[in-house]
Amino acid sequence: MAETAAPSPAPELMRLEHVSQIYGHEGHRHVAVKDINLVLREGEFVCLLGPSGCGKSTLTRLITGLQPPVEGHVLYDGKDLVGVNPHATIVFQTFALFPWLTAQANVEVALKARGVPPEERRKKALDLLDRVGLDGFESAYPRELSGGMKQKCGFARAMAVEPDLLCLDEPFSALDVLSAESLRGELLELWTTGAIPTRSILMVTHNIEEAVFLCDRIVVMDTGPGRIVAEVKVDLPHPRHHKDPAFLDLVDHVYALLAGQTQPEPIELGTGPGEPGRTRGLSAVTAAQIAGLVERLAEHPEQKADLPALAQGLQYEIDDLLPLTETLELLGFATVATGDISLTPLGETFAEGSILARKEIFATRIRRLPLVQWLLTMLGRADAHRLELLMAALSLDFPPAEAEKQLDTLIDWGRYAELLAYDDGAETISLEPGVS
Repeated sequence: MAETAAPSPAPELMRLEHVSQIYGHEGHRHVAVKDINLVLREGEFVCLLGPSGCGKSTLTRLITGLQPPVEGHVLYDGKDLVGVNPHATIVFQTFALFPWLTAQANVEVALKARGVPPEERRKKALDLLDRVGLDGFESAYPRELSGGMKQKCGFARAMAVEPDLLCLDEPFSALDVLSAESLRGELLELWTTGAIPTRSILMVTHNIEEAVFLCDRIVVMDTGPGRIVAEVKVDLPHPRHHKDPAFLDLVDHVYALLAGQTQPEPIELGTGPGEPGRTRGLSAVTAAQIAGLVERLAEHPEQKADLPALAQGLQYEIDDLLPLTETLELLGFATVATGDISLTPLGETFAEGSILARKEIFATRIRRLPLVQWLLTMLGRADAHRLELLMAALSLDFPPAEAEKQLDTLIDWGRYAELLAYDDGAETISLEPGVS
């Protein structure tokens, strides 16, 4: 009996080969994405999924030609992309509508830029607004539209130029929960029925359930630097149901990929600023959030929780939960494996401790961290108490905005552990008496 040949893959639309994007200059370089290899094919709805800072939006800008890569090649239809990609368009999370134009005029802007005659522009804009459910709101200004309606207008404007590739940069993140849920369903209907005149969709998100609900393939990214860690094919038929066991299993699998697994060997702590090696930053979470998550885990049977269920119970997305779980791992309060997080004996002791006992445990654990050791050493010098001096030192290893987050986190953790005193008015930090 003859074997059935495997179906040939769909034609390639775009390819990224060993792409890296680096900002800054020698001595102060930020690697946004490193050695990215990615193929986008016709007929695919692909998600770039990962925490903030993993380079999702950077990749979108490279794919649309808004900026060239420092290393590697971006190929469209087999040829190197030069300049802005005329076959791709982006819908942003902030709507980006012109407030002085009506919904119809906002859609016509894209067509006018392409030299489409006025009457043809009008007909096409009205048709697209009708397709996305805005019939009757053609003459409305953005201030008259809800958030979901504004985003629908953004979809219509993006589709007006009939792009081969429609890029969506977290298009639902600025919406309330119900509006986002409704708009996801409507977008999916437009895509699966062929009402969107596009050959492929690429969406940036940090919402795992959103990715599993919408996409055919999920490209999982991680930070430090931004890189692809896995690709997950979503074989579930549409319509997909959030409570379907297969759906929940896939959500759990993606959570496990993102959260990783605590390794048996000690977690790498990095080095302090100005020292050889990589300076490991701290996640921007507060001591109160750390204590709160430990307490929540202590309430679970066996002090263990499923990460997707935990995120749902806390109403957290991965940008909220993963920095916390990583910090609990770093401090030795919890371990992560196969999508579950479990308290360690130390974490249990912290959860059960008095206020003062918790502070002592926390102080002992953070003193192990090179960044904290560096700050305590700096504060031991009489001339290094002012915030601007510490910011300048941190900015040698971190971009300015990240340096500020690092200092805020250090202050919060240090004050909770009673290692530091902070004077907001004078903008100075000092060691608590007896601390060295």
